[in-house]
Amino acid sequence: MVDQDWPSVIHMFLAQAERLGGKPFLLAKRDGALTRMSWSEAAEQVATLAAALKGLGVEPGDRVVIISENRPEWCIADLAIMAAGGISVPAYTSNTERDHSHILEHSGARGAIISTAALARKVLPAAHQSDALEFAIAMEAPKLSQSLNVDIHLWDDVMAGSKNDGGDDVAALRESTRHFAPDDVACIIYTSGTGGAPKGVMLHHGGLLHNCAGASEVLAELGIDNERFLSIIPLSHAYEHTAGQFLPIYLGASIAYAESLDRLGANFKEMRPSVMVIAPRLFEVLRTKILRAVEKQGGMKLKLFNRAMELGRKRFEDPGSLSLRERAEDILLERIVRVKVRGQLGGRLKALVSGGAALNPDVGLFYAALGIRLLQGYGQTESSPVIAVNRPSQIKIDTVGPPLRNTEVRIAEDGEILVRGALVMKGYWRDEEATAAALKDGWLHTGDIGILDEDGHLKITDRKKDIIVFDKGDNVSPQRIEGMLTLEPELAQAMVYGDQHPHLVGLLVPDAEWLAGWARKKGKEGGLEALAGDADLKAAMDEAVTRVNKRLSNLERVRRFAIAPEAFTIENAQMTPTLKIRRHIISAVYKDVIEGLY
Repeated sequence: MVDQDWPSVIHMFLAQAERLGGKPFLLAKRDGALTRMSWSEAAEQVATLAAALKGLGVEPGDRVVIISENRPEWCIADLAIMAAGGISVPAYTSNTERDHSHILEHSGARGAIISTAALARKVLPAAHQSDALEFAIAMEAPKLSQSLNVDIHLWDDVMAGSKNDGGDDVAALRESTRHFAPDDVACIIYTSGTGGAPKGVMLHHGGLLHNCAGASEVLAELGIDNERFLSIIPLSHAYEHTAGQFLPIYLGASIAYAESLDRLGANFKEMRPSVMVIAPRLFEVLRTKILRAVEKQGGMKLKLFNRAMELGRKRFEDPGSLSLRERAEDILLERIVRVKVRGQLGGRLKALVSGGAALNPDVGLFYAALGIRLLQGYGQTESSPVIAVNRPSQIKIDTVGPPLRNTEVRIAEDGEILVRGALVMKGYWRDEEATAAALKDGWLHTGDIGILDEDGHLKITDRKKDIIVFDKGDNVSPQRIEGMLTLEPELAQAMVYGDQHPHLVGLLVPDAEWLAGWARKKGKEGGLEALAGDADLKAAMDEAVTRVNKRLSNLERVRRFAIAPEAFTIENAQMTPTLKIRRHIISAVYKDVIEGLY
């Protein structure tokens, strides 16, 4: 199954493709039908596109940007760029034209691969401004209203032309990539910029393979056999790029691409994944959907669900605490409640793996009570990205688990988490100053605060730069408080603020479905923008804040709050593509509102 001596991810992919041949590798919905691409077919496409990229002038070390939603072509493009000797530069589809201009210009990309015509309309004007960009390959024919100084080629034409010209076959590709080494840069991934301008993180083949080997060892406890991963987090994020793409390749697993967040429930049933890596916010969204579906059923079904959750939590927290009668009841509820809920997720799930941000322990306990194994992990782009993850045999929900194998973690005097090992990045692209600040004596300074418990499990308490320091020197963690707030049914999003002030205030966004129901009952008209200043709405939301405050220490309590007139979204740049709030942007947009609360 696994060869830990592969020198690059390209060697890994080609070896697995040769071993697995006609077995399904990449699955996606096309025109309503589920299509399958085999390992052999994928290898042929990678070889063809790699030859085409070389024909377009891509040389070793050249950067090529990928701007696409998750789909089979994303994986083919990523592997082909690396196989051609280039460096893959993933970019979010949600980026603005300005974001695209920054990445294209800063990376000095020679080429770009773009999926849809809609994306091309946003990206190509930015490409026109780049001095280095020479060509773009479009999966769909773009409709442009202006001439550009970039050569545009269609994906199908490029693939067909390369084959007709006698482009490299898989055997030739193996030969041309023999010299690839673990220290070679595989990709440059730009951070999502929660606290400022994105930086280009240089990840090498050895770091990606280190992550795959460590994560593979974790999943081996569950038994690896014909696994299928469901991909939903953008592949331009380091977490999905490694754990959702290269880890399945490492394991010889297939990858199914979810259509969208709205279609996720249907995709679970159709694609029946066994493993899925997912961001905490998506766990919260899924939890809310499950709860609301059960509440709508009401009656006996709701009572049975609540009892199943009660016993499930009790069993997880203390397996020996159930009485003989409760054990019998728990077995019955497993059959008539939990199995049906898990069936809505395809019925084959071995594990949901959480990463990309902190997971509220209450959310983790919810899934544990349903009998869904949830493994919370931790990492960052600069570490390829996984640093630690809970093991199936010893899950501690309030931690992110022990470090991966061959990964050193220590806590600095100020509480900062430091990491050393083959997983650490080579540095930031074209930014020696930032590289020197992050890498000191071989240790990656993560900027996160945490502790190692008695079992060697890592517990994250906050981002170093996110910690709120009050005017008298006391400090609190905003993420914990925000997580508790957003678990209330009235609230969808929250940001708390308090730097150099005597107490916390909050900026809150009501849950859209809850708001619509509340407005109907109250006879109110208009959406969030119209109702944000409504006194009755604020009073209703104050009830939720009061409930949370009762569970918080005096320092952590939110004393006053305002209602934001619109949700924090990727489109208004107030959230990252993995649904983490951008504090610096929200604070700037609502500066007067926040200061007015003091």
